Amino acid sequence: MSDPVATLTRLLQPVFDELVESDAGVGNESADPTVRPSDRADAQINGALPLAKRLGTNPRELAQRVIDSGVLADVAEGVEVAGPGFINVTFSSEFLASELDVVRSADGLGIEPDSREMQVVVDYSAPNVAKEMHVGHLRSTAIGDSLVRMLEAHGHRVTRENHVGDWGTPFGMLIEHLLDLGETEAAEALSLGDLNSFYKDARVAFDASDEFQERSRQRVVLLQAGDPETMRLWEILVDLSAAYFNTVYRKMGVLLTDDDLAGESRYQPLMPDVIERLRAAGLVEESDGADVVFPPGFENRDGDPLPLIVQKGTGGFNYATSDLACIIDRTERIGADLILYVVDAGQSQHFQMVFAVAKMAGWLDDETDAVHVPFGIVLGTDRKRLKTRSGEPVRLVALLDEAVARAEAAVAEKNPDLEPDVRADVARSIGIGAVKYADLSTDRIKDYVFDFDRMLAFEGNTGPYLQYAHARICSIFRREGVDRASVRAASIELVEPQEPALARQILAFPTAVDAALETYSPHKLCTYVYDLATAFSSFYEHCRIKGSPEPIYSSRLALADLTARVLERSLGLLGIDAPEQM
Repeated sequence: MSDPVATLTRLLQPVFDELVESDAGVGNESADPTVRPSDRADAQINGALPLAKRLGTNPRELAQRVIDSGVLADVAEGVEVAGPGFINVTFSSEFLASELDVVRSADGLGIEPDSREMQVVVDYSAPNVAKEMHVGHLRSTAIGDSLVRMLEAHGHRVTRENHVGDWGTPFGMLIEHLLDLGETEAAEALSLGDLNSFYKDARVAFDASDEFQERSRQRVVLLQAGDPETMRLWEILVDLSAAYFNTVYRKMGVLLTDDDLAGESRYQPLMPDVIERLRAAGLVEESDGADVVFPPGFENRDGDPLPLIVQKGTGGFNYATSDLACIIDRTERIGADLILYVVDAGQSQHFQMVFAVAKMAGWLDDETDAVHVPFGIVLGTDRKRLKTRSGEPVRLVALLDEAVARAEAAVAEKNPDLEPDVRADVARSIGIGAVKYADLSTDRIKDYVFDFDRMLAFEGNTGPYLQYAHARICSIFRREGVDRASVRAASIELVEPQEPALARQILAFPTAVDAALETYSPHKLCTYVYDLATAFSSFYEHCRIKGSPEPIYSSRLALADLTARVLERSLGLLGIDAPEQM
């Protein structure tokens, strides 16, 4: 483990265990050194205070015994007992350099596989067939994709599931509209990505014609019955929509593919079994003609028990039934240990009730968990939900294209000598990265204002600033005419104050990833990357590279290279490119 706090904890554990064993009245129960990062020093050892209470001794004296053990001699250049037995530790430059050696020789740059490899299902993005992807899909797609990357980095087996809306009564209307247009014309319209117009035109026809309405209802009956011709037409809609979704995903640079599609249609055959299993468990009750389950702890505004409807009075199923079918499929077929639902905060109570019912039925237990990962909405500069002037949700592809166009103009101004094809690639990386970083760097539960000028700025906590920090390091090596790989075996010496400060920031990388995953909050990793870029900026300003004598020259190049590697890896876990020139 390359995190110096974790290394110090590991070194201290035998010392604390020996302190416990030395007192016959306590027994052999282990004691936690409890090492934490500190604002007063590099780290603070807090475990002496609770251990002193167990041993019935003075905590400051116990803290001094820890110091006298000599365990900190090769780790710290400064040690202080503070308060009621806290030990403040300032790491030595030699210790930090040795930790850096561990990092740069490891494939994961300090990230290690979790002790328990889990099968994780991540449910995210979830657009609707024959409907345009809009800004409302941005957060689910960006957050879900980042969590997938971090989970995989920790060695977990991750199944991505894109729970697209590809079933239900609207498809009767859509299929009939497809027939009225003609398959060829409809396919051409949908392949151009004009999904909104197709859906709106179908709705206009439905509202204007009783005959069209009746045809649509009959078509729904045929769809639900699995009529071959109806299913063929339905597949046209699904396939053309999926092809368009893929263009958006490629533009965004996310991992989702056709292999990850898990539409509502997949779970339709499972829904009757959901009801049967709930009945067999004695959980189903009747309420106002519908079949419901009453999970404990949920009440309506009047204080009455709140039901989860699992089958309507008409016999139809709903989202709750579908989500329960998903849980059964994901736990029993996929073998999920953990299921993450990256869905907006407005669905929080729905998921709480679904999970509660699944636990009542035994489909979720202590070994299998389901977690709703909620997020806020994207606001316009008027601090209202982001919409077009006509009041429609902003098309996601239009938003991404504008970001890239603005980025290309900025790149052309800053670096006019770039070749056109290189400039286009860099602009795509910057534009898409800016949008994703602005989204991910906000605490996901909060709303945020979408502002192109702010998110595309090359200063401050923005995607372009972090990408520029990486590109600047790459430019150092180009100017020096040095291959980055050639300095990776160089000895690192931390001389000036900014060098150990940068080292500490580099070494905090695995802890930052752990913190982001612990609460499924990518913004914590974003904060880390910004702090790393800031630390490098200070290092570069105060620690001269060009013209420095050896071994300082090679040492600083090695430190710059390692910073770039961690920057690139961090941004990669966020799904953001790290260009080598900008």
